[in-house]
Amino acid sequence: MGQILLVRHGQASFGAADYDVLSPVGEQQARATGAALRTLRPDVVVHGVMQRQRRTAELIAEAAGWDVVLTVEQAWDEFDHLAMLDAQPQDYDGQPDERQFQAWFEKATRRWLSGDHDADYAESWPDFRDRVLAGLGALGDGTTVVVTSGGPISIVVAHLLASPAAYERIAPVVVNASLTKVVLGSRGRTLVSFNEHGHLPSELLTYR
Repeated sequence: MGQILLVRHGQASFGAADYDVLSPVGEQQARATGAALRTLRPDVVVHGVMQRQRRTAELIAEAAGWDVVLTVEQAWDEFDHLAMLDAQPQDYDGQPDERQFQAWFEKATRRWLSGDHDADYAESWPDFRDRVLAGLGALGDGTTVVVTSGGPISIVVAHLLASPAAYERIAPVVVNASLTKVVLGSRGRTLVSFNEHGHLPSELLTYR
């Protein structure tokens, strides 16, 4: 029997010039996750191409004391949220506050998921879903840790629950540096836990 541990990256730098960099909180989250995984001995550690995913994987491996080469796999990248937002008209002027941004993001997400505008995106929702599930299918036996993002984790969870429509409700609640566990056995892949974050103290609990 094998297992796959999906780890969401630490908090990125929302509102900064380069979003794709871990914030100081994000670095603390990654180290706390690594400390919680010290007894785990993964055969493979995979992360997406994005800097926030790579850096989270590095910090986790360091804190956990893992002697394993990190593997890059583009299948685990997050979707391009900036392109998704660009396709959704804004209904405010200037820079959005948190409430305005959230409302804009939710509208943009519903537009992307609807399937009515697939030609507007370089990577449509079906393309994103298929990319992630292909990455899942490519994972072998043994113990694999995948450091990825909320979108891919939500796709895997919705897929294993046989409820694709659940994605829209799952994605907003994936905690930074949380753990989701999938086991591989005679019945195939089975979800056994989702969004575990008990290893994070309250001051390190974030969703974006």
